[in-house]
Amino acid sequence: MSRLEVIATTGAPAAIGPYSQAIVHGDTVFTSGQIGMTPETGELVSGGVEAEARQALSNLEAVLREAGSGMQRVVKTTVFLLDMADFAAVNALYAEAFGEARPARSTVAVSQLPKGARFEIDAVAARP
Repeated sequence: MSRLEVIATTGAPAAIGPYSQAIVHGDTVFTSGQIGMTPETGELVSGGVEAEARQALSNLEAVLREAGSGMQRVVKTTVFLLDMADFAAVNALYAEAFGEARPARSTVAVSQLPKGARFEIDAVAARP
């Protein structure tokens, strides 16, 4: 049985609860949700859902890189939105972040996110 590897990087905000930024099992990376917090301050970026999505995607990329993976190796994401009216704007940023990679995705509208965020994303990715 493969052992679990805990992933932690200063390139993304520290966990704000009893969880890890990511866990690796075998060749698979399971990330925790990333919101638009800056690693340096632990505060949400200002500028609305687009700014938050950019920061969250940057955080996700940092966690994946630390785990030995990357955005091009993501196989599944879950996106959480406070308001589905933000779907088109977030979708454009998502497409930009993943480029030609087209991971499977679920998008869910929620009533609340941590720290008052409007966007959150988690991912499952492969490692080479």
